[in-house]
Amino acid sequence: MPNIQLANNLRYLRKQKNLTQKDLSEMLNISRQAYSNYETSKRTPDLDSLLYLAGFYNVNLDGLVLGCLPSPDLAAAGSIAEQKIPYTLSIDKNTGNSIYLTEEELDIITKLRTLSREHKQLITGFINDNVKSGA
Repeated sequence: MPNIQLANNLRYLRKQKNLTQKDLSEMLNISRQAYSNYETSKRTPDLDSLLYLAGFYNVNLDGLVLGCLPSPDLAAAGSIAEQKIPYTLSIDKNTGNSIYLTEEELDIITKLRTLSREHKQLITGFINDNVKSGA
């Protein structure tokens, strides 16, 4: 699953420092195309590269990978911007793969848990029918 938030953060931080993809690729000792793939979510940096980038940009690893970084408007105005992680990490029980849920998805799941068995069946039937039909 591509990490769109990481790609956006890498692009945002690079532009904030007025660097090119070539500049970052040289720092990481990779090709410019390889670095470009990080910013387009085609590839994910290895752990060493993520740690290097987090240190270089002076952000924590969670903020780099999952967090919403402060907007330049807030930072320029001198306001304090609270970092908020837009996703909650979960594990797919069938595959063991990590999945990230948005707050909206997490809210839906939480509400689904409170419903009666009958209502859960109606909703899951509706979802399954729409997924199959491509709606």
